[in-house]
Amino acid sequence: MLELAAVILDRLRAGRRIAVVTVTGVARSAPRGVGSSMAVADDGEVIGSISGGCVEGDAIVLARTVLATGRAQAAGFGFDDEAAFAAGLACGGRIDVLAYEVRAGDDVARAALERAAADRPVAVGLVLQGDAAGRILRVPDGPAVLAVAHAPRPRLILLGAGEHAAALCRVGAAAGFAVTVCDVWETLITPERFPDAAERVVGDPAEYLRGEAGDRVDARTAVCVLTHDTRLDVPAIATALALPVGFVGALGARGTVARRAELLRAAGVEDADLARLHSPLGLDLGGASPDEVALSALAEIVQSRHGGTGRPLRDGQGPLHGTLGTAPAGPDAACALGEGRPAWT
Repeated sequence: MLELAAVILDRLRAGRRIAVVTVTGVARSAPRGVGSSMAVADDGEVIGSISGGCVEGDAIVLARTVLATGRAQAAGFGFDDEAAFAAGLACGGRIDVLAYEVRAGDDVARAALERAAADRPVAVGLVLQGDAAGRILRVPDGPAVLAVAHAPRPRLILLGAGEHAAALCRVGAAAGFAVTVCDVWETLITPERFPDAAERVVGDPAEYLRGEAGDRVDARTAVCVLTHDTRLDVPAIATALALPVGFVGALGARGTVARRAELLRAAGVEDADLARLHSPLGLDLGGASPDEVALSALAEIVQSRHGGTGRPLRDGQGPLHGTLGTAPAGPDAACALGEGRPAWT
């Protein structure tokens, strides 16, 4: 529900009735995790998804039933044997869902939606069973209650505003990061070049990290140094490595990386801290254009964040989404609070 907060609020303000279908359980593999939601308006509009498309039709019918009856509806989608695989989830798993109406007059639900839409932290409880099924609780705890929480978007701080930064801003924002771009050149930090940035800062990158950003970074923050100027990137990297961020990366050829490491050591950066630096930045995807380099960099950030191997999925075994039933799968966590969250999410 909270991942769709802005759209749901807009429709409620327009006088629409909204039914939400939320994933309440996952067995084996599924495209989306517990807490993922889609919504259906009384005019037929469908918002979001809860799978790769294989159960959305049934979920829409369930939501329309809720709007027709005013009562929450629970259902399960997927199959438990190979013979039925072709007719179930394409991933071979099972999801349980609850469909319920979110009402404009529900003060608890509305307050939670407003906080989530403003990208502020919030947690509520969703009653799963009984006469109160579908009710939103202010306290996310209790029997047969699913805790649903929204965390602010993780931050991606780009130091340097060249073409690689513009490309990484685009793909990073699309992946759900709140992107900040910082550069000393005001002519580069423009809305036209960085329309998807949450913040555009003109200033020295290291000073920015030591100041405003240093007060707001956390273990979910990724910092990428893209300045291509040793005078700027060495102090910026040294500052970033001293902060409690989850990822620090820097572009550069191997010769540049080696020389920069020498300068960082001379500046007092310990080898243990240098070992945290992802440089050259990115996974080996083979591309060379700014967009391809940006995709490579984002791939390494995501791989580091979730502890993936970076190998092709076809070379592995077991569930493709092995943690979705217990750990948050994006900005909206839905599980027992504090349960199973990866190290820097």
